[in-house]
Amino acid sequence: LLPTLPPKKPDPVTSETVVFWGLRLWQVIGIFSMFVLAVVITLCCIFKCRIPRTKKEIEARHAQRQAAKEYANTLETVPPLNELTEVPGSTPDASAVQTVSEQVQTQNPNSSPLSVARVSEDHSSSLSLPESG
Repeated sequence: LLPTLPPKKPDPVTSETVVFWGLRLWQVIGIFSMFVLAVVITLCCIFKCRIPRTKKEIEARHAQRQAAKEYANTLETVPPLNELTEVPGSTPDASAVQTVSEQVQTQNPNSSPLSVARVSEDHSSSLSLPESG
């Protein structure tokens, strides 16, 4: 029997080993990891998935959701604005609600605007609390 050469061992796989299309192993791993990272970021942005960090934060979010539901349910039971401004048993009259300036003008129809301002100042000063010495 003639001595034969042992079979040649394959080259060890290193980061510089060409895998396919002339790309080395580290380049393929980098491209693949960038793709996976982009998919994860995109999914997190689309579905707004956030992982709460603490039990306290989870409970706070739950309380916030419950409060929002309760508020939405309360808003559904509020009557329309025109029903809120009507006084039961009264006739609908546009002049029923007067502004402050209309009230002042109806009190003093012959006075000048300066005297109206003085009258309103007198009323406001009478409403102030007396100072104790």
